[in-house]
Amino acid sequence: MKASNPNIFETHYETFEKDVIQQSFKKPVLLDLWADWCSPCLMLAPVLQQIITEYDGALLLAKIEVDEGENMKIAGHNNVRGFPTVILYQNGEEKARFSGAKPKHFINEMIQEYFDL
Repeated sequence: MKASNPNIFETHYETFEKDVIQQSFKKPVLLDLWADWCSPCLMLAPVLQQIITEYDGALLLAKIEVDEGENMKIAGHNNVRGFPTVILYQNGEEKARFSGAKPKHFINEMIQEYFDL
């Protein structure tokens, strides 16, 4: 996945702490745990990209492909039971999460519940 939006980036097990946890002290980070074989993951991706674009730099999207290298350890560490799972981080802590493909309004409501972005 190559995104042209600088607020959307890939992360990996080795860089998760820097990319997600440390970044979440600067601005909220949505973590998208996905797999290329997962149809709901593929349906959710453009919705998340649109949301990030609309937030225009106030929110970041970190994408982690769980089947690459040691990335599944991130899913295990976060008690992920299915894909896609999206976790909202701020100040190094999980604030909210959802699993499955959700509509844009659901995701926006979740974000607005925690942040006045």
